[in-house]
Amino acid sequence: MSINFGRETCGILDLAAGREWLVTNGIGGYASGTVSGILTRRYHGLLVAALKPPLMRTLLLAKLDETALYDGRNYSLGANRWAGGAVNPDGYQHIESFELEGTIPTWRFACADALLEKRIWMQPGSNTTYVQYYLRRATQPLMLKLKALVNYRDYHGNTHAQGWQMNVDAIEHGVRITAFKEAVPLYLLSDLPKGDSCASRGHATPAHEWYYEFDLARERDRGLDDREDHLHAATFDATLQPGESLTFVASTEVHPKLDGQVALKLPRSLEQKLLGFWKQSRVHAKADPDWVSQLVLAADQFIVSRPLPDEPNGKTIIASYHWFGDWGRDTMISLPGLTISVGRPELARPILRTFARYVDQGMLPNRFPDASEAPEYNIVDATLWYFEGIRAYYAATKDDDLLSELFPVLADIVDWHRQGTRYNIHLDPNDGLLYAGETGVQLTWMDAKIGDWVVTPRIGKPIEVNALWCNALGTMANFAQKLGKPYQEYKQMQEFANTGFQRFWNDAVGYCYDVLDGPEGHDESLRPNQIFAVSLPESPLTPVKQRGVVESCARSLLTSHGLRSLDPNHPQYQGHYGGDQFQRDSVYHQGTVWGWLIGPFVLAHLRVFNDPVQARSLLEPMANHLRAHGVGSLSEIFDGNEPLTPRGCIAQAWTVAEVLRAWIATEPTTENSEF
Repeated sequence: MSINFGRETCGILDLAAGREWLVTNGIGGYASGTVSGILTRRYHGLLVAALKPPLMRTLLLAKLDETALYDGRNYSLGANRWAGGAVNPDGYQHIESFELEGTIPTWRFACADALLEKRIWMQPGSNTTYVQYYLRRATQPLMLKLKALVNYRDYHGNTHAQGWQMNVDAIEHGVRITAFKEAVPLYLLSDLPKGDSCASRGHATPAHEWYYEFDLARERDRGLDDREDHLHAATFDATLQPGESLTFVASTEVHPKLDGQVALKLPRSLEQKLLGFWKQSRVHAKADPDWVSQLVLAADQFIVSRPLPDEPNGKTIIASYHWFGDWGRDTMISLPGLTISVGRPELARPILRTFARYVDQGMLPNRFPDASEAPEYNIVDATLWYFEGIRAYYAATKDDDLLSELFPVLADIVDWHRQGTRYNIHLDPNDGLLYAGETGVQLTWMDAKIGDWVVTPRIGKPIEVNALWCNALGTMANFAQKLGKPYQEYKQMQEFANTGFQRFWNDAVGYCYDVLDGPEGHDESLRPNQIFAVSLPESPLTPVKQRGVVESCARSLLTSHGLRSLDPNHPQYQGHYGGDQFQRDSVYHQGTVWGWLIGPFVLAHLRVFNDPVQARSLLEPMANHLRAHGVGSLSEIFDGNEPLTPRGCIAQAWTVAEVLRAWIATEPTTENSEF
C-alpha cells in the first residue's frame, strides 16, 4: 500500500503532528515520532530500547535535529515545540513528502533544487536504530549537521534535568554516552559518506548541553506532565555529494553494523518474507487490496521475543504501542490473527508454550509489569481465550505433539474453575455457568479502575466469559476425542452450560443481559460483550437469538471503526474520550468505540446472514484509517460520537489481528470455516 503525504499534509503542523510513525525491533524496543518531527508524547524517541526484552523499555535517543547548508543558505529540517507553544525550528515546512515504505518511514526534504531523503529503521533483534540520509538530487554539495538529543529514563516518565551530568566520550566513528554508573552505554555512530565521490568525510563532536522544556501536547491532553528536557550530547557533521548517503546509528551494542546499505537489506528482506508467507497462504484466494498487505506488515510489529531460561526462543505479543507490554488477554485474542491468518502458524507455537509456563491456579497472567518479575493474575477471560488460541492453532496445523503437551494444562484449568480459584472465580453448580468477581477487583476486559473505584465491575456472570466457557468446554471435548481420552464429561458440562446460558436472553428487549446474578441482579445494559455468543465457534444461542444479538448491536453499537462499548441511549453513555486519567478511565468502556470488536461483529454477521460480501464491507473503512493516527497501523479506540476521532494507542495488536482474521473468514470462496 502506498501511504504517502505531500505538502498538503506535511506542511500543516496540526496534520503532520497528528500522524505518527512506528518501527520496531522484535524484542520490545521501538522508534516512533510524528511526521512533522515534533515530539508530542513522552513515548516518542528514535531509540526506546528494551533492556530486558521485551520490557524495561528505556528512552535513550530522543531525536536528531538536522540542519542542511546548501548554496549558502541554512535549512533547519528539525522541528520542536517549546513550553508556551513556540515552534522553533519549523523544519516540517521543508518536507516535500512523507512515505511509508513497508514499515519504514521516509521523508524527502526540499532545499532549493536539492532533495534530501531520510529514512528510519531498526535492526531486528537488536536495540539499534538507523537513520539514513541520501542526497537524491543536487547540483552542488550539501553540508549536513545532526544534533543528537539523548536521555535515559523509563519510557513512562519525563526528565527534568536539574544539573544531570552524563559522561560523553569520543570514540571511533562517534561517541559513547553513559548516563550514570550503572547505565547501559549508548553508542552514537556514523558511517562515512558513500557514493562515487568519497573525498568528503564526516566527524562527530561531543557536547553536553541540556535543552529545556520541550512541549508534549499529547501528554497535556492526557492530563500528564507535558514538559521534558533532553541532552544535546553530540553533533555529527558531513558533506554529501549528489548521490551520497550518510547513515547515523544509535545502539546499545558496541560494534553495530555501520554500512547503512547493508543494514537496510535486513528489514526489507524480512518484509518481503512476511508478504511471501501471506501470499503463499492466500494462493487460492482472490487478490487482496494493498491495505490488507500493509496490515500483514503491521501484524509483525507486535510479535516479540520473551526468552526464558529453558526456552531461549520464547515469544509473546506486545498489546500495543506505545505504552502496553505483553498482556495475557491481548495476547490470546490477537494470536490467531497475528500468526495463523497471515500464514505464520509456527509463531503461535512458542507463544502458546511460553504462556503455559505461567499458568497458576488455573489462570493465565493478566500482565507482566515492566518493573516486576511477578506476573499479575487479576483476570477471568484470558485463560478462556487460551483455549480458543490453541483451537485455532490446531485447526491450522494439526500439531498433535503440542496438543498432547498442553492438554494436561487445559484439563487443570477446567478443574480449577470447577473447584474455584482466585477472585471468587468458580463454577455455579446450579446452571453450569462461571461466576467471577469481588469488590475492588476488575477481571473482565472492561477493566478500568481509578483508585479503589472499579468503573465497570461486572461482578457475577459476564456474558462473554460464559460464552468463552461454553466454547472452551466444547473445545476440550473435541481435543479429548482427538487424543483418545475420555471426553464425555466435558461434553456434558458444555451441554449443561449451554442450557444455563439461555438465562442470558432478555426476551423483553430482544437481546442478552450483559451480566447475570450480580450484586444488584441482572445487568440489562446493551454492551458489545454478547457478540461473542455468536462469533465464537461454539455458540450456545439459537439462530433466532443469534440474529437478535447481531441486529441489536448493529442498530446501537456498530460504527465504521468498531463497536461502542455502551448503548448511546444508556444514561451513563459518554461519547468523547479524553482529559486526565480520571476522566479517560471513567469513560473507557462507557461508550468509547473499540476497534478490535469489529472482527467478532463481522464473524457474527457472517454466521447469521451468510453473506461474506456484506460482512467484508464492514472492514473497508479501516483502509482509510491506516493513513491517520498511527500511520500504517490501527488504533486502540475511537470516540463514540462522530466523527469517531481515534484515541488511545496508535497501534493496537488485537485491532490489527481481528481485522485480518475477519478478512480471511469473509473470503467469498471460504465455506464459513470459522464455524
